[in-house]
Amino acid sequence: MRYALLVGAAVVLALPFGYMVSTSLKAHTLLLEYPPRLIPKSPTLDNYAQAWGANNFGRYFLNSASVAIATTVGTVLLASMMAYGFARFRFPGKGVLFGTVVVGLTIPTMLLIIPQFLLAKNLGLLDSLPGLVPFYVGTQIAFSTFLLRAFFEQIPMELDEAMIIDGAGAWRRYWNLAIPLSKPALATVAIFTFLGSWDEFVWALTVINDVSKRTLPIGIALFQGQHGTSWGLVFAASVIAVVPVIAVYVTFQRQLVAGLTNGALKS
Repeated sequence: MRYALLVGAAVVLALPFGYMVSTSLKAHTLLLEYPPRLIPKSPTLDNYAQAWGANNFGRYFLNSASVAIATTVGTVLLASMMAYGFARFRFPGKGVLFGTVVVGLTIPTMLLIIPQFLLAKNLGLLDSLPGLVPFYVGTQIAFSTFLLRAFFEQIPMELDEAMIIDGAGAWRRYWNLAIPLSKPALATVAIFTFLGSWDEFVWALTVINDVSKRTLPIGIALFQGQHGTSWGLVFAASVIAVVPVIAVYVTFQRQLVAGLTNGALKS
């Protein structure tokens, strides 16, 4: 019964995605055929070729990829250094500072739109793809630091002490000890950060005006508006947008599960 329920739930969740892929492989004349076919009779990749070349879609894809990768690298690096400091060092105000980081998790991102916009304007970061990265990192760093701190605290202090005896400084202990032993946690943070920055829509729509600098979520929204009745093109564009997300998840699936499990056990 348990496996039957799991299989049924998996089918329900996978069916819309399967139908989207199926529709993206159909010619326009076969989109409304009755009865509908989940497996196309004559599959074609024309919709993908047209979607990639239409409305600067390829440029939007590359824009989102560059922003998401830069955000992921920056968040993992900064959050891991912060988390290591909270987990391993003693300094005045440590509890207050970490409490401030935790409080940041409770603030809805929509409340930050106006102050972020004013800050971006003063720093000259409006209408700029590199300007998106600091704000994406800022919204992701609190959760990432909170998660990584729990993992760093699980590393036995005896390992640090052994490296200190060998003359290792704080940076070497962080880079050669904490980072290699926390790969599941780092993979978890990387996945969540990549997904968050890849799918982000509101902030990019607020600060990006140049057509050539739009990100993929904006491109998808405009694409649906301009090709509303061309469901093959719309679904092909949606599949292209989803593929990187699935690829990242499949690549780091094992580390993600291990990271979430260890974090739950630590809690």
